[in-house]
Amino acid sequence: MGTPDETLVPPASGKDEANVARIARQAIVDEARNVYGYELFDRSTAVNAHTAATDAALLFNALSYAGTEALVGKKTVFINCTHESLTGGHLELIHPDKVVLEVPPLGESATALDIEASLATFNALRQRGFRLAFDQNLLRRAYASWLPMASFIKLDMRRLSPADAEALVKFARSYTHAQIVAEKVETAEQFEHMRSLGIKLFQGFWFAQPQLVEARTIRPTQATIIQLINLVRQQASTDEIEELLKKDPTLSFNLLRFINSSGFGLSCEITSFRHAVMILGLKKLFRWAALLLTTSRTDGSPPAVGQTAVVRGRLMELLTSELLPPEECDNAFVVGVFSLLDVMLGQPMEKALASVALPQPVIDALVHNSGVFAPFLELTRACESGDEESFARAANALQLSNHQVNWAHLQALAWADNLALDVA
Repeated sequence: MGTPDETLVPPASGKDEANVARIARQAIVDEARNVYGYELFDRSTAVNAHTAATDAALLFNALSYAGTEALVGKKTVFINCTHESLTGGHLELIHPDKVVLEVPPLGESATALDIEASLATFNALRQRGFRLAFDQNLLRRAYASWLPMASFIKLDMRRLSPADAEALVKFARSYTHAQIVAEKVETAEQFEHMRSLGIKLFQGFWFAQPQLVEARTIRPTQATIIQLINLVRQQASTDEIEELLKKDPTLSFNLLRFINSSGFGLSCEITSFRHAVMILGLKKLFRWAALLLTTSRTDGSPPAVGQTAVVRGRLMELLTSELLPPEECDNAFVVGVFSLLDVMLGQPMEKALASVALPQPVIDALVHNSGVFAPFLELTRACESGDEESFARAANALQLSNHQVNWAHLQALAWADNLALDVA
């Protein structure tokens, strides 16, 4: 657990930084130095920006862009997580057999209730087949209830004396069924001592320094991804989705590469677009497209634009849910997602929408700022602006209280975080 020394990761080179995925990997080996798995570290985003979003970006880039066959082959992948990311929707896209989620301790201010509250999340992940790894803090008395959750316990050799390490190994074997990993092993003496205690897995600079894997990405346009999101939201037929995939080679390429990656866990290769859509299903296809939207870029359009658009869509959907029929809520989502299409494509909204078939009320709101969705879009924009007068005016027009709107906005932001959309 933890980030390797940055100086040991070779600097990336090349042009067009936005189209390169950078992932550092460090081997976890057995006592014969055969590779058991790899711990991955994201090098595409700012150093130390470890958030629920960067966890998702790392997994998504590893599976969709860098290609897991080149990156980790058939080996197990260890991913550092935040507690927020453990509830993220991006994990629904991952086959659990190949992934170990490394769970940090809670902060110093955590109470016994906070520690107990985490058990429900851990149990749900384990029931889905994920294995959890913890550091040596797990062996503190406060975390006793977490002990049965551990499949791996990592012991930091830089922080433990030989006597302390021996005591912790004995304790872990007495109270857990976890495999112990001696990490940050830097000397032959540390290795020999831990091996003499029966430890089978090791990680550290003495075995392997982190290696940087770079892969050039091939990303579809944001307009095409939004079109796919639109089709999925409408529960379009497989034929309609397949037709879109056939029209955009970059979109279909990314989908086939993702679904055939080892992280997805299929035993046979998928070569048909139709088969890919049927295997993935609409729910997972939506999550995949939403993640792809916010990791795609167009000239002059920062990646945060895609995330903001999806947050707007969810907020529009929530705001209309109490006031409009369900089918109109779906259209409200589309209004929110498409409300930044002009910024994404760098052209007037009317022209941006010309290539997409949309219901007239959606067009009225986006192009003419009129119709049933216009007041909701105005309120959505007011939530972002910080202009209290505009916010109050828009909320009053819809007879919604500040509490209702703020709660919906928080829900939309949380929903986006669970999809891990905030990719830097």
